[in-house]
Amino acid sequence: MALRLYNTLTRQVEEFTPPPPYEVKMYNCGPTVYNYPQIGNLRSYVFADVLRRVLETNGYTVKQIVNITDVGHLVSDADEGEDKMMVGARREGKSVEEIITLYSNAFYNDLKALNILPAAKYPRATEYIDEQKALIETLSKKGFLYTTNDGVYFDTSKFPRYANFAKLDIAGMQAGVRVNIGEKKHLTDFAVWKFSPRDGKRREQEWDSPLIPDCKGFPGWHIECSAIAMKELGETVDIHTGGIDHIPVHHTNEIAQSECATGKQFVRFWLHNAFLLVDGQKMSKSLGNTYLLSDLAKKGISPLAFRYWLLTASYRTQINFTWEALLGAQTAYNKLRKKIFYGRSVQKAEHTIMPPLVSRLVNDDLNTSALIAYIQSLVHGQEYFGQNIIDEIKEADGVLGLDLFGHTPEEVVVTPELQKLRDARQRARDTKNFTESDHLRDEIRRLGYEVKDTPGGQRFEKI
Repeated sequence: MALRLYNTLTRQVEEFTPPPPYEVKMYNCGPTVYNYPQIGNLRSYVFADVLRRVLETNGYTVKQIVNITDVGHLVSDADEGEDKMMVGARREGKSVEEIITLYSNAFYNDLKALNILPAAKYPRATEYIDEQKALIETLSKKGFLYTTNDGVYFDTSKFPRYANFAKLDIAGMQAGVRVNIGEKKHLTDFAVWKFSPRDGKRREQEWDSPLIPDCKGFPGWHIECSAIAMKELGETVDIHTGGIDHIPVHHTNEIAQSECATGKQFVRFWLHNAFLLVDGQKMSKSLGNTYLLSDLAKKGISPLAFRYWLLTASYRTQINFTWEALLGAQTAYNKLRKKIFYGRSVQKAEHTIMPPLVSRLVNDDLNTSALIAYIQSLVHGQEYFGQNIIDEIKEADGVLGLDLFGHTPEEVVVTPELQKLRDARQRARDTKNFTESDHLRDEIRRLGYEVKDTPGGQRFEKI
């Protein structure tokens, strides 16, 4: 089955095939490293990882770029307020560079814990200042920019298709505006470069401004993604991902500045994941309802169980966080891995071509929930299964990234009490007294163990 993906650009599920030489150029919006990544943010990277795995199982080579925003992301999408990096530095009593190192490493550690494949590159915005300046110079020469007292802005009225991507009602937005837009010509205009405050204090991050001599400043948030993507992947990218909150501002602005600079389509396929909600609200630091992977660990929920929970829903579906749901996912994940560990009649499965049903499910817009249900159906009701089922689970897990064959059984110390119950249960089974056998099984469960009947006799597993 051909790979079909939902393209935000067209609002349709479309067949995806990269142009020759069939290397997929994929850009994923990365974190602003001023704080620890919360689990709502991490959903974007689990989704992008599954997408990459599906592309690779379809035989494509993927060049994946995930940027690190380490400058220019202001606390307001309206290009107002402080740079988030400076907010983080002041909060921690550290330098901006120390903040970047601390939270970049936290991000990388979370990716590893979630079994997310490493990208080809994690470029920092501050490493691409020259490219951002060059892009600004190009846009200026083509007449798309203007200068105010606080920065250089993109004139969105000069890009007639500006509203198309996010289906923006710009007239309605302008009619309902209740804020002063300052020297901006239009509500939707955005900064490609901000000037340092003229208070005589040096910013820790500032550079000579493009276009304006003898003036220090720093790049806006949106310009970095266009500059990095075009430097690393070329003027047209095959796939660009991010959360749905990026659609109306960040990704809309990326399209405007990139396509005005090059005259070419910036991205062929845009894919966006939906929010992770808490009590019906988006999880965000500003609302104070965020959780980290470390918070889940305190409740006994592993990173891979969290990944499992995310993949039981479509990436385009909002999911609501509850501890009950996460604990249920942990239990289901543990049971599945145990079932696979003890049910394998063959220890190793050689790599095979992706089975047709697995391919059909994942190629249907990354239908991970159906794939998990299919794996559950393969092992349901079976104590042991052979090579064909192992092959299918192996190929499915290559897409899901759940380490389903990684269960390590906890050693069970058979106490005299357990030994006594096991011997009594065996006698009951030998005499076909199944009522007594079931009663003894329940007694064993009350001690925290499950008893399994195998060809080699009874086996204890910790519940």
